[in-house]
Amino acid sequence: MPAYYDEKNKSWYCKFYYTDYTGTKKQKLKRGFKLQRDAKEWERNFLETQQADLTMTFENFVKLYNEDMKHRIREHTYNQKQYVINKKLLPYFGKLPLCEITPAVIRKWQNELIAYRDEDDKPYSETYLRTINNQISAIMNYAVRYYGLRENPCRKAGSIGKGHAEEMQFWTTEEFKKFLEKISNKPQSRAGFLVLYYTGIRIGELLALEYADIDFKAKKLVINKSYQRIDTKDVITAPKTPKSVREVSLPDFLLEELETYTKKLYGLRKHDRIFPYTKHFFEKEMKRGTKDGEVKKIRLHDLRHSHASLLIELGFTPLAIADRLGHEKVETTLNTYSHLFPHKRDEVAEKLQKCF
Repeated sequence: MPAYYDEKNKSWYCKFYYTDYTGTKKQKLKRGFKLQRDAKEWERNFLETQQADLTMTFENFVKLYNEDMKHRIREHTYNQKQYVINKKLLPYFGKLPLCEITPAVIRKWQNELIAYRDEDDKPYSETYLRTINNQISAIMNYAVRYYGLRENPCRKAGSIGKGHAEEMQFWTTEEFKKFLEKISNKPQSRAGFLVLYYTGIRIGELLALEYADIDFKAKKLVINKSYQRIDTKDVITAPKTPKSVREVSLPDFLLEELETYTKKLYGLRKHDRIFPYTKHFFEKEMKRGTKDGEVKKIRLHDLRHSHASLLIELGFTPLAIADRLGHEKVETTLNTYSHLFPHKRDEVAEKLQKCF
C-alpha cells in the first residue's frame, strides 16, 4: 500500500487498483494529503468500504450505510440521524471491527449512556436514550440484512429508554386562551398558534402552508408538504408519511381568523407561504407567552398533543383522530394517547347502563 510524493504540489497522493461490486477492475487516484500516513489511511478505508467485509471498522461500515440511506429518507431525517451517529456512536464504536461489536460491548455502552449526567446533573431523557439505541440497532439490522452479519447484537443486549415520555404535556383550552392573549399583538403568532392548536398539524406542515392550501369555500386546509430550515436553506419536502397528505376541516372561527390574517399580507400570491418563518420563531413566541408563569411551559410539538387531547375529550374515535393527525396507523394514535382514553371506557359502560 504505497503512497507517493508530488513534488510540484508538495503533497502526498495514493494511486491504486481495486475491484468494484460488479467485478470490474478500476484505478483510483486521490491527491492532496499533507502526510504520507494520511494517504495510506485513506486508501485503506476506501478499500474496506469496497470489500464490505465484516472485519471492516464500524466507521467505515457507517459510510456504506449513510450512502444508502441518504437516497431513501428525507434530508431533515438524514441530518438528525447523522447527529446521533457522529456524536453518540462513532466516538465509541468507530475503530471497532463490525464483527467485534458483541452484546456485551453494546451493554457496556448502554450503561455509560444511562449513567451520563450533564453539568446540571441531569441525565439523558428516556426518549433520547431510546433514539440513540434505535440508531445503532438500525445500523446493525442493515448489516444483517445486506452484508451477512449473523445477528444483531442489540437484540440480545436489550433496549434502553422509552418510546414516549411518561408525562405528555398539553394545554387545556383555558390555558391556550390565556397564552393566546399574551402573544396576540403579533398577527402571525396569533394565527399560527390558533392553527396549530385547533388542527393538530405539525410545525413543518404549518410553515409549508401556501395561500392556495386554504380552501375557504370547502372550509379545509390541504396538507401536502413540509418545511424545514436546513443549513441556512429553506427546504420543502413531502410530509412525514403518505398518510400525512390529507385535508383538515376547519371550524368557522378559525377560517375567519385565517381570512383576516391573510388579508393583511401585502401582495400575497397563490403559492406564497402564509407563515414565512422558521420553527425557531414559534419557539421564541412560546417562551414569550409563558415567561410570566401563568401558563405552564410546553414544547411546540405538545400543541399537537393538546389537539389530540381535546378531540378525545370531545368524544371522537381513535380512527377519526388518526385521520386528522395524519397517523399512518390507528395503532399509533392508541399507543401515543392510551393514557388519555381510560375514562372513555368508563363512559361507554355508563351509557350502556342507561340503555337497559
